Amino acid sequence: MNESAESSRLKSIVEMLKINTSASIAEIAEACRVSQMTIRRDLQKLVEAGQVIRIPGGARIEHWRGAERSFFERLQKMAHAKRSIGTAASALVKDGESVVLDSGTTTLYVARELRARKNVVVFTFSLSVLEELTSAENIRVELTGGVYRSSSHDLIGHAVAKSLTSIYADTVIFGAAAVSLSRGVMVHDPDAQHELLQAGKRKVLVVDSSKIGTEATYRLCGIEDCDLILTDKGISNDDLARLRRMTEVQVADLR
Repeated sequence: MNESAESSRLKSIVEMLKINTSASIAEIAEACRVSQMTIRRDLQKLVEAGQVIRIPGGARIEHWRGAERSFFERLQKMAHAKRSIGTAASALVKDGESVVLDSGTTTLYVARELRARKNVVVFTFSLSVLEELTSAENIRVELTGGVYRSSSHDLIGHAVAKSLTSIYADTVIFGAAAVSLSRGVMVHDPDAQHELLQAGKRKVLVVDSSKIGTEATYRLCGIEDCDLILTDKGISNDDLARLRRMTEVQVADLR
């Protein structure tokens, strides 16, 4: 592939979206005189770089403001570790299974890796997960009800809880702000969905090593309530040993 041509095309796509705010894949492909498949790959690179947001059938320019910027910054923090955790977590989901995906940056990396699965049903209240999986033809995404929250690009409220109580998937994959070895799995979000933990047979916590041994504002659940904790190689040997006395822990290989 001609890297200079690709670089030029990526810049052109960003400029096009800056002018029009949004555009369909077909419109971008026609403007760039390349295939729609090429544009899909280009948009994926721009999404990962934080320059655009995928929307059904196309993309829009990213305008990070205030709390929205905070979500992007969290997405980039420990990105290498989160990508590895996402790969390991997606491997737990087999073709034909169902999975509930939490709202958060690490679970978004899981969604990206799930794109290759077939006949998988994903339940979520994350608009970021929905956008990530929109073009994945073999995955059906079911979005809960709820009220939109821009800071995390997700849905919150009683409608989310009600939807989750009607679901019993094969696996629930969720994140956390902290894992305290004395207080358990913790979050900063007062609207965290506790019903999430009852929405599947197997509960898998995905959390990068920077959060282990720290504390947050609210307790979500006990460490022993997790069937599996997936983290990265940055975890200390002492913390790993202590966690493994409470539940199963898998350390993802950094790629």
